[in-house]
Amino acid sequence: MIIALISDIHSNLEALQAVWKEIKKADAILCMGDLVGYGASPNEVVEFVKKEMEKRTFLCVRGNHDNAVAFGANWGFNPYAREAVRWHQRVMSTENLEFLRRLPVRQLFTDDTGRSYLLIHGSPRAPLDEYLFPWLPDSEFQAVLNYITQDDLLVGHTHVPMLKVMVKRVINPGSIGQPRDGDWRAAYAVIDTEEEPPNNVEFHRVEYDVEKAARKIIEAGLPRFLAERLFEGY
Repeated sequence: MIIALISDIHSNLEALQAVWKEIKKADAILCMGDLVGYGASPNEVVEFVKKEMEKRTFLCVRGNHDNAVAFGANWGFNPYAREAVRWHQRVMSTENLEFLRRLPVRQLFTDDTGRSYLLIHGSPRAPLDEYLFPWLPDSEFQAVLNYITQDDLLVGHTHVPMLKVMVKRVINPGSIGQPRDGDWRAAYAVIDTEEEPPNNVEFHRVEYDVEKAARKIIEAGLPRFLAERLFEGY
């Protein structure tokens, strides 16, 4: 069984389409949230995801930007993110906003070997907001893992790919739409259940039309910074 892990698309349709060419034959797609925010194609990204959910096993949780756009909960956001949230709320359709509202903050998945996964955007302690960065001490990860009974914890939010192996694994596929690890290419990960864990996770990067994605941000009147950062992978 091939399981594709994606996260933090952030309204970047061009990056999503490039990744989809690589993962469209996967047996399951698991998304750790933030379909929207920052980028210029929120309706297109949500509609793409809704369409694919009708065809296949495709689970998705709500991220903090999804939550902010859907419910207006943008406290703690920087000025660029807050401006993007307000723009999203103006341009998104009622149906797509309602889709974001209905996304759960947690999802469970079990693969064909019986291995279990908890999907969450931030962490079990703070599903929308906590950042689990790779450089945190092992004690912090252990404290987080004490909250779950599943074999693996799948997270997003940091925009940084990560495989942390403790008694359980913590996996972050990185960000499709706005990587922040110094590599501008769209990120995703794949789990092959025919291989033995913990080393059955592969991380991938895909080039996409970043010029087009950035141009759309500028043409939409969103902060120029949100376009420029796409080229830097930050």
